[in-house]
Amino acid sequence: MYLFKKGGVGNVKKKGLIGLILVVIFVVTAVLVGANSVKETKPVPSGERHDISEIVTAKAEWEKVAAGEEGFMEGVNFDREGDIWMVSPMSGELLKVEGEEIQHVEEFPSPVGAKFHKDGRLFMTDLTGVIHAYDPETGESEIAVSTYEGEPLNGLNDLVFDEAGGLYFTEPMGSSATHPVGRVFYLPADSTEPELFAENIAYPNGVAISADGNRVYISEFGKNRVLAVPALNAPPSPETPFVFGHYEGGIGPDGLAVDAEGNLYIAHFQAGEIVVQDANGFTSGTIRLPENAGTFTTNLAFHDGYLYITESSKNEVWRIEVEKEGVPLYGRQ
Repeated sequence: MYLFKKGGVGNVKKKGLIGLILVVIFVVTAVLVGANSVKETKPVPSGERHDISEIVTAKAEWEKVAAGEEGFMEGVNFDREGDIWMVSPMSGELLKVEGEEIQHVEEFPSPVGAKFHKDGRLFMTDLTGVIHAYDPETGESEIAVSTYEGEPLNGLNDLVFDEAGGLYFTEPMGSSATHPVGRVFYLPADSTEPELFAENIAYPNGVAISADGNRVYISEFGKNRVLAVPALNAPPSPETPFVFGHYEGGIGPDGLAVDAEGNLYIAHFQAGEIVVQDANGFTSGTIRLPENAGTFTTNLAFHDGYLYITESSKNEVWRIEVEKEGVPLYGRQ
């Protein structure tokens, strides 16, 4: 008995080939759908793409919020009550603004970056290579992470939570423009074992997540630029790590913040200004600090219609009214 009729084997092979082609088309389509931001074509603008007036109006003026006496203020952010918290690696302090005064709260070895967890704890990177988790309610703290694959971490700098409660953090110490060995790690929620996220970076400083959650922005301080790297939970896409912005003057980008429309705000250290870029990397302009401020722009945060800045040469906190709202942070959820 014949298993196939005349021509049957050919038909089976033909059907198999068609099935394979359909699978390939499906996979390619899925990848392209997940890559709209890369493949999307937009009209070329006839004039300038942006103006800084989209971010700050002509009537907006800088206001000095508070001033400290010593230290090197960084890590400005807000708790749910709207209180300002900061850290100082030079004086080894956790700080809080009370009225117009900056008050000492607690001592840590060398805290640099700070972000609130939604459970109320404040997570702080430290130059000693650890992340502290401090509870403002009890005053107790613990080490959230201190090693990678059993080895101590080098000095840490900045950190940011993603929507799942995972934590990206930077490890710049020992790296530079001529020795680009800095790393960025990811600490999954409820874990003490970080994963390597990016490496071979010339002093990774600030870190932030795009408004859609698909990119991680990293300040490559040693090369005066910001990198954009696909986030671990980003959908499939042909987008690869790339240089998002390159800056003129100063030394390099420090802290980063993102607004709800996807614009990135870069604290440009030793330039005394904030650079603003849209989600496609085009520059809207710069917001320059007032003449009586210093140029050590270190960190920034959004709160109630204002952009807050720490300037570390004079240890001052400034704010300016902006037309955008900051992307909701994990600690305020």
